[in-house]
Amino acid sequence: MARVVRGASHAGSWYEHDGRVLDQELESWLETAKSDNTANGGGTCRAIIAPHAGYRYSGPCAAYAYEAIVSSQVKRVFLLGPSHHWYLRTCALSKTSVYRTPLGDIDIDAEVYNELASTGEFKEMPLDVDEAEHSLEMHLPYIFKIMHGQAFTLVPILVGALSPDGEAHYGKILSKYMDDPSNLFVISSDFCHWGQRFSYTFYNKKCGPIHKSIEVLDKTGMEIIERKDIAGFTDYLQEYGNTICGRHPIGVLLNVLQSCANSDKMQVKFVRYEQSSQCKCMNDSSVSYASAVISQAP
Repeated sequence: MARVVRGASHAGSWYEHDGRVLDQELESWLETAKSDNTANGGGTCRAIIAPHAGYRYSGPCAAYAYEAIVSSQVKRVFLLGPSHHWYLRTCALSKTSVYRTPLGDIDIDAEVYNELASTGEFKEMPLDVDEAEHSLEMHLPYIFKIMHGQAFTLVPILVGALSPDGEAHYGKILSKYMDDPSNLFVISSDFCHWGQRFSYTFYNKKCGPIHKSIEVLDKTGMEIIERKDIAGFTDYLQEYGNTICGRHPIGVLLNVLQSCANSDKMQVKFVRYEQSSQCKCMNDSSVSYASAVISQAP
């Protein structure tokens, strides 16, 4: 069967296209995160939440999640990201067999893909949609880097605009894979997109400057995620409308954690929070980035 390759379509614009330079950048960010020694509070890293903006904005923040991963324990990576350009109310799989990065190629896990496709619950992404979407691609260099040449396969899943019931449904489908300790879940999400260009300008003046209001808003949501409070996260989104682009992949993850065999041992901890800029007036704009580590206690 011919190999169908998804090209590294955002290399050279959203991140460095030269593999050697890119590797050095990732190494530097990972070393900084490691020196801060905040990425893992104990237990085995089973999943992470990390941003997907251009690396000049979110690359350093993402390192705080990736630094916690112990690659020797990982054989397969499930990568869940939101759909920015293709509207769907389900989840979708890639038509390709290989995801290319400037660091090297990553094989898609055909066995797991066949299992998921057999459920009848997943659509197929057209190749142009796949290559236009950045939420999955922006994680590929980091995944390749932290695996240190160790053999592994990838299970990329594009998550559509799911209802709470839909998030629960896909969470149950994927939960059995969380039961396998050699599987790692990577959840792609930025946090608040604030400003008129995002049609979102919520501002609680009691918090002080706009950027502090954004931080309080984001961290309120982060605390709910840390509690693994599925209903609470849905209520929070309905109340504040926070523009967390990966809210549906996060919702699926929370349901995976609830449905998996070791649910009571799963601990969620946010380890880094940043903003692309500090908004001080209503004409400003910013995007928030947050990294979390999901660990399984012994």
